Amino acid sequence: MTTDEHEAAVKRANAALETYTLSGDGWRRSPGETLQHVLADLLHWCDDTQRDFDAALERARARYAGEGPPSR
Repeated sequence: MTTDEHEAAVKRANAALETYTLSGDGWRRSPGETLQHVLADLLHWCDDTQRDFDAALERARARYAGEGPPSR
């Protein structure tokens, strides 16, 4: 993964987390609390849509490991 690709991934994740809990005054929760809230909501979504959260997380971890550290 190039540094640009890594930075783009981090930017997308940050935008999703900000959109999820950003208020007019800023963060309503800490970024760590926001991540926990998003993950809990995704667990509920997986239950309702019959998706396997653990399998998806395992695949995401494998993808992340395959991407390797950022490089120029």
